[in-house]
Amino acid sequence: MATDKDPAMETDAQDLPVGGAGEGSGTEKRSEGEDLLLSLQDARAKADDYWNQLLRLRAEMANQQRRAERELENAHKYGLEKFAAEMLPVIDGLEMGLNASAAGEGVDPVKLREGMELTLKILSASLEKFGVRALNPAGEKFNPAQHQAMAVQPASGAEPNTVLAVYQKGYLLNDRLMRPAMVVVSAAGGTGKPEGPAEKKIDELA
Repeated sequence: MATDKDPAMETDAQDLPVGGAGEGSGTEKRSEGEDLLLSLQDARAKADDYWNQLLRLRAEMANQQRRAERELENAHKYGLEKFAAEMLPVIDGLEMGLNASAAGEGVDPVKLREGMELTLKILSASLEKFGVRALNPAGEKFNPAQHQAMAVQPASGAEPNTVLAVYQKGYLLNDRLMRPAMVVVSAAGGTGKPEGPAEKKIDELA
């Protein structure tokens, strides 16, 4: 009868996995491959994002450097702009005085002097705006840090080391000495020398 079956063939058929062993392994491999592909795409997207951020950062740094260079250049070129603007009225005053003196007859010396005094007042006020202050120590105690003794002479009625006269004003820039005041000092203790740096005589100025 055709219904008789070979026992060996039945055993082999039972040992075969349902659906086939190779099909499950292939699914796992495809899944791992897809995961790797997704991971690669994600890594590439992140790398592109970081690269774009780096490019933007480099561009921003380059712009900042150019701005800093431009500001530094402008500071060098126009740093004295305010000071120069303050000097313009002084120039105007001097030019007006020169034009008036060039007119010859009819020039009122009193008015000319008043104009010069006004110009000097404007100049002094402008310098003070920028921290420049004059030293005019007449009658003050001799200060070797700010005064330069040009001569020493006895003086009745004046304490030793007192500034008797100022030959040339000194100037401070924001409390730092720009130029010492050249002064005459009263004799100290009969020595004929001020308590300060070495004496310079007036003749040495010539």
